[in-house]
Amino acid sequence: MYRVLIVDDEPMILKGLTVFLRQSGVDIASIRPASNGEEALAAITEELPDFVFTDIRMPVMDGLALCARIAEMNAPIQTVVISGYGDFTYAQTCISYGVKEYLLKPISKRDLQDTLRKLVQRAESAKSASSYLSMAKVDEWMQEMEQAVYYLNQERAEELLQIWEHEMASYHLLDAQRIEMLEEFHALLAKKLKARDVNIMLQPLQMERGMPFPAAYRQFADGILQTLHYLQKRRKGKLKDPIEEVKKYIEHNLGSEISLEEAAELLGLHPNYFSVMFKQMTGETFVQYRTKRRMEHAKRMLGEERYRITDISYAVGYADHSNFTKTFKKYEGISPSEYRQKLGI
Repeated sequence: MYRVLIVDDEPMILKGLTVFLRQSGVDIASIRPASNGEEALAAITEELPDFVFTDIRMPVMDGLALCARIAEMNAPIQTVVISGYGDFTYAQTCISYGVKEYLLKPISKRDLQDTLRKLVQRAESAKSASSYLSMAKVDEWMQEMEQAVYYLNQERAEELLQIWEHEMASYHLLDAQRIEMLEEFHALLAKKLKARDVNIMLQPLQMERGMPFPAAYRQFADGILQTLHYLQKRRKGKLKDPIEEVKKYIEHNLGSEISLEEAAELLGLHPNYFSVMFKQMTGETFVQYRTKRRMEHAKRMLGEERYRITDISYAVGYADHSNFTKTFKKYEGISPSEYRQKLGI
């Protein structure tokens, strides 16, 4: 069964497409409407569709922007662009976003059925080609999930769970086989988390014989999210926060040119992932935080007459004195020498 999302700010188009889809003869599980790209993205987060039909011209977020965002998700979603004749050149832009089908207004029932038939054929071909499990894809998902749980990124964990549920449903396997895979994934993830040396483990899965895959997957997902919540509570207690560890590392190495890559390596993370995580948990970029701590340390040293300004510059990681002065003035509003004068030094 296929899930469909229709995105158009014209109620009559939404209603007409819904009727045509219901009459198409294709086994459709759900048809959801959205009036613009932002609503569509929210709907995709709640339930990953198989097919998206989207207009180009819409308020808030247009169809081109929506196609670009869907392409970034790297999810198994087929997108159909709906356009007027005057918009067709814009619709061609969507080729780079993986859009392969177009419907020109006014939409006929036959045109929609032909397009839908192509989508179904492509989806079935993809399922046939995906009758085996890519271990590279499993490993990538497992690493991302491990990091999401350990670094308390619940939004990313939920996104990964949704993507993987749809991925597993696409394989030609019996429910019992899918559940067996879940148990193996669960054991592997538990092993990876335990290796983090934080004494946390997923609770063992207790799958009932004959359990349908959706129910089994919900149990699998709940166990992962419960572990994340458990870790959140523990972090408020005695366990060390990884971001706090990075902050301490910066504090002890203010005179060195600590890079984002070095800090990410300290935590065993990809630099891009670490950068996003640091910003989410501190409200500042890594460079902004590092600069702030350097300037605060420089202010303390400027309050002691025994330090020369050039020495302070080196002490907080600036070999170029003029660069230090420029950065300090940008941060404090006055130069280091003017700051000293304010202190009466």
